[in-house]
Amino acid sequence: MRLGREKALERLNKQTLIERTIGCLSPICQTILVVTSQEQFNLIAAAGLKGRVIVDFYPGRGALGGIYTGLASADSFYSLVVGCDMPFLNRDFLRYMIDITPDFDAVVPRIDDMLEPLHAVYSRGCLSPIKELLNQDRLGISPVFNLVKTRYVSKDEITKFDPEYLSFFNINTQDDLKKAEKLVRQREERLTVREGGI
Repeated sequence: MRLGREKALERLNKQTLIERTIGCLSPICQTILVVTSQEQFNLIAAAGLKGRVIVDFYPGRGALGGIYTGLASADSFYSLVVGCDMPFLNRDFLRYMIDITPDFDAVVPRIDDMLEPLHAVYSRGCLSPIKELLNQDRLGISPVFNLVKTRYVSKDEITKFDPEYLSFFNINTQDDLKKAEKLVRQREERLTVREGGI
């Protein structure tokens, strides 16, 4: 069953999901943009986040519209795009993706046949192709990668940083949230054991 509420503000280990995301990105990104709907704008803006909250230019058009909004609003040529519901982002892996971005318009992880377009780097060179897709009412993200110069990050590359692929774990249901809470507890227990020298 879907959460049925604003998941960005769901709490995990005393932090909201969006706070966890911003906390991970802040050391590696000059500016944080949070794209949200008009309906959720006041709620998200009132959360006092360390980032600029902007309203989606293409309401009701899914993540593709949100990506377009973020790219068009960003000051930089490249933007790192992640979902707000991904609590286990790996900063070293994100840095690696940023480092391999030059000469490409998009850098996207690929595990077998599965792409992770909401954990990817996009350039402003993607704006025209995305706008064209939106105007054609083609709202899937994957077609973008066929229209621009794309670097696919292989499973082997990902495994070096994140062997459990938790970077791509996202929260859509109450069960997902419970699983995330369990993972956080397990991580804390492992950290406590290491710090205790056991």
